[in-house]
Amino acid sequence: MKILIYPDEILAAKAQPVTELNDRLLKLVEDMFETMYKAKGIGLAANQVGVLQQVVIMDLGQRGEDAKPDPIVLINPVITASEGEICDVEGCLSVPDYSEKVKRAQRIQVMAYDQRGKEIRMEAEGLLARCIQHELDHLNGICFVERLSPLKRAFFRKKWSKMSDKG
Repeated sequence: MKILIYPDEILAAKAQPVTELNDRLLKLVEDMFETMYKAKGIGLAANQVGVLQQVVIMDLGQRGEDAKPDPIVLINPVITASEGEICDVEGCLSVPDYSEKVKRAQRIQVMAYDQRGKEIRMEAEGLLARCIQHELDHLNGICFVERLSPLKRAFFRKKWSKMSDKG
């Protein structure tokens, strides 16, 4: 699978809810994990690989020396509660070689389904909460650079334009 690069128009489109759990969905999830691991990311939304379905995968367990895979699949995810605010650095596989601080909720509660249709309810904070919010933004057609202040967004566009011209 190919990861779409900002500002690809599919990244700005809203993903549709998954209505059927089938082999095609299982293959999508498998291919997304392969793509994310290859790109050395920690999260990936289906929009980023050109599929407009509400599917998000993450694996924060692969980081560090004693890394153990801890894959998470969220189908039709919804943040049901959030609290606090924290500003920290984010990057994105669709915006390579760029990172910036973004404000996010510090703690969230999420309801979703796994790829087998089992309901998942989870609380998250720290990096997991940030990753979930980042990926759910993708499902709504929002890239993290759109969460930057107007000044930082203008700086990003100028820098991104120069980077894109080189590529």
